[in-house]
Amino acid sequence: MSSAPARLPWIDHLRTLVILLVVSMHACVTYSHVGDWYVMAERVPSLPEKLVFIFWQAHLQSFFMGLLFFISGYFAHGALGRHGPGRFLRERAVRLGLPTLLYMLVIHPFILLGLNPWHADFPPFAEFYVRYLLTGRFLGSSGPLWFAFALLIFCVVLVVWRRVRPAGATAGNEAVPGAAQLWRFGLLLAVGTFAMRLCQPLGTNVLNFQLGYFVQYVAAFAAGVAAARSGWLLPLSASATARRAGRLALVGGPVLLLVLVVALIKHPVGGDPQNGGWHWQALALAGWEQLTGLGLSLGLLALFARRFNRDGPVLRWLADRSFAVYVLHPPVLIALMMAYRALPQVPLALAVLLTLTGLAASYALADLARRVPGLRAIL
Repeated sequence: MSSAPARLPWIDHLRTLVILLVVSMHACVTYSHVGDWYVMAERVPSLPEKLVFIFWQAHLQSFFMGLLFFISGYFAHGALGRHGPGRFLRERAVRLGLPTLLYMLVIHPFILLGLNPWHADFPPFAEFYVRYLLTGRFLGSSGPLWFAFALLIFCVVLVVWRRVRPAGATAGNEAVPGAAQLWRFGLLLAVGTFAMRLCQPLGTNVLNFQLGYFVQYVAAFAAGVAAARSGWLLPLSASATARRAGRLALVGGPVLLLVLVVALIKHPVGGDPQNGGWHWQALALAGWEQLTGLGLSLGLLALFARRFNRDGPVLRWLADRSFAVYVLHPPVLIALMMAYRALPQVPLALAVLLTLTGLAASYALADLARRVPGLRAIL
């Protein structure tokens, strides 16, 4: 089995950017009332404010988690080749399973009982916690660590798949995906996402997995594995195709979303079209989401490969703590949001403030947590 190339600085920095955008997304949801989060601000934004949030959040949602799964699949292939199935799964259990359990068993209960931003009347801690464990409620309380939980499952499936279909020595022997192939991939993602949302509409979840997005996530992880196995990530990232796709999505994404929003206003459907259903609006939204997300992902791959393939003390410090920020940022954002209730409630300004201060505080907490014996190994 071929292994992935040596770790590339620009991929680490791209992952850091995506995690910063995850924090921005959750800060925005807090004030936009668009999406799902632990707690929302009391004031509902006006329609113009909400449209700004929708455009930002929709573009983030179109690509950022899929890009994380792609990067993870790229590195998973090489790690499996180097370590073998047993060691690979043990390492993934530590790096992914233990942070997920930390969130389920410590961070989520702390948010509920310690921060308690709703001022809810919970039973005594011992009674609550025993019930939380015995009912299995903790399994669906992974918060943003659903990503690590899902990635662990994907890695187990990859090991099983490699037992059934061993990887050949194909590195560098397969053609780099061209524009036609990428268009077909995006269209298949759109159709698959539309079909998935017929039975798993957005807003529903299974163990905190929003399966309405998972067609992209599974395909992105598989594409990352294929990129590592066949050696086409670097040529694709350096290609004019990736740069054109990024520019097209950056310009066309907002324009087409505006057209779609206007069309939805003129031709409304029962319920929310993002939740699926047999109507053209749901198919159009899935198509916009997947094609825009693919274009933005390709553009970011091209940008970071060209501009950020270097290390430095600041970039390395940020990259080394980015996963800890991903794990620890929810209670930080919630605590800050509670403090900001005394400020004038201007949703867009507060979302920016919460993003910036949340990132600073999360990085400070991540740095402290990584100094604690045992936590550094999983954060």
